[in-house]
Amino acid sequence: MSRVVGGQRLLGDREKEVFRKMIWQVADFCGVEVLTYCVMSNHFHVLVRVPEQAEVSDRELLRRYRVLYPKPTKYQTASIQVMEQELAKDGAEAAVIRRQLLARMGDVSEYMKTLKQRFSVWYNRTHGRFGTLWAERFKSVLVEGKGNPLQTMAAYIDLNPVRAGLVDDPKDYRFCGYAEAVAHSTSSGQAHSAGLTNSPQASPRLRSSSGGHSGQAHSTASVGSPQAGSRLRQGSGGQAALRGIRYIWGAYADGSAREQLSGTGALQLHREWIFGKWLGEPGLSEAARQQALKVLEEEDAILPRATVLRCRVRYFTDGAILGSQEFVRGFVGAWQREKGRKYPPKVHPLRGADWQDLATIQGTRKQVFG
Repeated sequence: MSRVVGGQRLLGDREKEVFRKMIWQVADFCGVEVLTYCVMSNHFHVLVRVPEQAEVSDRELLRRYRVLYPKPTKYQTASIQVMEQELAKDGAEAAVIRRQLLARMGDVSEYMKTLKQRFSVWYNRTHGRFGTLWAERFKSVLVEGKGNPLQTMAAYIDLNPVRAGLVDDPKDYRFCGYAEAVAHSTSSGQAHSAGLTNSPQASPRLRSSSGGHSGQAHSTASVGSPQAGSRLRQGSGGQAALRGIRYIWGAYADGSAREQLSGTGALQLHREWIFGKWLGEPGLSEAARQQALKVLEEEDAILPRATVLRCRVRYFTDGAILGSQEFVRGFVGAWQREKGRKYPPKVHPLRGADWQDLATIQGTRKQVFG
């Protein structure tokens, strides 16, 4: 997750749309997979999976580089031609080019750096401003890459516009992965039977923008998985968004693989996770949300997961590592060494709902729910 400097609400619909396209564009360049995302007026979240590193051919390097410049200037065109010639010679300069490009790929930090820098340049040039646009580097949470942890994080991200009171249903907010996946499924005739069609004001914009190259979960969540598998090229934003939802729901809550899952089936499962058993009902009213917070903080009670996900839950932004208790324990030693701590951290089970064995490596000293 990353916030706009000063918490200013600088991102209107135009800016969100440009940023949405860049999310997919930069992911294609960096060779990472965006599973879902949400762009708000003063911050964004993206859930990213980093596949195991595979050899990247010179042809693929050039393709990825061109993705960053869909409408290249004369200078950029000439630079690409020189790069292509040097790679063909396979000399010392080619080795330098390969090293520099590969250093920017297959890494969450490089993905976030490139994404934020490119958008900052566009935003400042468009609005006649200068200086930093982002308030911080970014927050990241390492998420267990299958089952309940991944599904819960994805639902939390897609529910951002609901928590903000912008919509009652995230499918009606066109700047999140779930809505983009629904729009693509609707345009291809897959979603009507599942009751997943977008509202009239949401779908046209998504359909018209899903044809080009164009996500840390809260903020930025990166996905850790025992087997990363092969990389899927991002393709169009809508196709990639639907692929992301299918990947998220490609396993049961316990992590065991589903044998078959259609795009419509994945969207339906995601919707059930978001709304609980009351699929047709809107989100919490502000009064109901405040009552839920009071119960969570003062009475330390257990509420339905779908209710708690409509509150701000700092486990999903500040928890450092999120997964089953076994998964989290596996990172205790590495986290201790990285932070230079004298004693190993404790594994903290999540409270407030039936999270099904979800735990985090870092307890939150401040108010957990908001």
